[in-house]
Amino acid sequence: MTPQDWYTLLQQFRAIAVIRAPHFESGYQMAKAAAAGGIRLIEIAWNSDRAPALIQKLRLHLPHCTIGAGTLLQEAHLQEAIAAGAQFLFTPHVATNLIEFATAQNVPITPGALSPTEIVSAWQAGASSVKVFPVQALGGAAYIQSLQAPLGHIPLIPTGGVTLDNAAELLTAGAIAVGLSGNLFPKQAVVEGNWDAIAQQAKTLVQRLAIPSARR
Repeated sequence: MTPQDWYTLLQQFRAIAVIRAPHFESGYQMAKAAAAGGIRLIEIAWNSDRAPALIQKLRLHLPHCTIGAGTLLQEAHLQEAIAAGAQFLFTPHVATNLIEFATAQNVPITPGALSPTEIVSAWQAGASSVKVFPVQALGGAAYIQSLQAPLGHIPLIPTGGVTLDNAAELLTAGAIAVGLSGNLFPKQAVVEGNWDAIAQQAKTLVQRLAIPSARR
């Protein structure tokens, strides 16, 4: 996937469901519920139960979705994720060697950064986009908007404190997409296996962000 392909996906689908699953089956059901609600970009955190196998299964059973891996801390993780079929990669930090490795494999990589210096460093190293994390710690949409004048050419994906209520505001402020985890997957709903409730959460998010694919 080229950087332009990734950029196009972000522009089209706008929301990434971030799944951090303590159990393999719950991770699978969470992803299915998110997809049922219209979300098409799904990230599996590497500290999920059997993350590589989960990515493989989702690639098989959700062919209409783009499945990636996140919370990747070292090159070995990237190798395993790509081998499992991950179509995009997220790291919580800026590491030039990881960016270069992913770029050489033609897999989009989005490092986590917070300050303007970190964001620019990630972009100059070849990042496909930059995750602004944790965005709420620095003011949420106001912070994203303040970055637009000097850094508006860099595709920013805020995560950390993103909710159904503030996601659209972050996009309006200039983010190309947002990543949601806890607010999209309420803990009680996951514990109870209430996948319909999670699908409804996803559907509500998709409607609020006016994602075209959900209306097909």
